[in-house]
Amino acid sequence: MAHDASRLPDVSGLTVGIIGGTGDQGRGLAYRFARAGQSVLIGSRSAERAADSAREIAALPGMPAGARIDGADNVEVARRSDVLVVAVPWDGHETVVASLAEPLAGKIVIDCVNPLGFDKQGPYALTVAEGSAVQQAARLLPDSRVCAAFNHVSAPLLADPEVDRIELDVLICTEDRDLVDVVAALAARIPGMRGVYAGRLRNAHQIEAFTANLIAINKRYKTHAGIRVTDL
Repeated sequence: MAHDASRLPDVSGLTVGIIGGTGDQGRGLAYRFARAGQSVLIGSRSAERAADSAREIAALPGMPAGARIDGADNVEVARRSDVLVVAVPWDGHETVVASLAEPLAGKIVIDCVNPLGFDKQGPYALTVAEGSAVQQAARLLPDSRVCAAFNHVSAPLLADPEVDRIELDVLICTEDRDLVDVVAALAARIPGMRGVYAGRLRNAHQIEAFTANLIAINKRYKTHAGIRVTDL
C-alpha cells in the first residue's frame, strides 16, 4: 500500500511536550511543531530554564502570530501533554523516564534518544540491557503508549529558520499499531517529513545505532543527512 498522508488523523489539537526541550534536538523539534501551529510545552528539570527556552523559540523567525509554546518542569509538562517526546541525553535517560511514569500513564510517549558513545574513532552504538533506548522506556512506562521516532532528524536543520522543508522519513517502531498514524501525522506537520512504520520495538536498536553512520556521513560530506525510504 502506497504512503497516503491524506488518510492520517487530525492531530492539530494535541499538546506536544518535549522533555529535553532545552537541548539541540528538543529545541529543534519544539520550534518545528510550534511553527506548524502545534501547542508545545518545553520540559526541563528547571522550570525557569524551560520557560526561558520557550520564550527564545517563540521569538524565532517563521513563528506564527500567537504561537502556543510554554515551558515548565518535567513533571508538569508530562501531566499537561497529550504526547510526550523524550529527547534527553542517553546518560540521563533511565532516571528521567522512570521519574515520569505516573504522570505519563495513558499518554503517548515518543522516544528519539540514540545510545551512542564517542572515542577517537568516532561515534559507536552502546549496548543497552533492554535492547534499545525505546525498549528501556517501554519497561519503565508500562502504562504508556511508547514508540521510537524522530531518531534521525538533523538538529541543525530543525533549528534553521531558513529551511522551510525537511525532506526525510521518520521511522516509527512500536507494538501499538494504532499509534503509527498518530505519530506519522505529527511528523507530517513538519513540511517534507513522512512517518513510516518500521517494525516492532525489537527492531528499534538498529535504527538508534544507525545514527552513528549518519554522523560519519555528515562529517565526510559536510551535510545533514537523513533517511528517505524509496518505492513508498
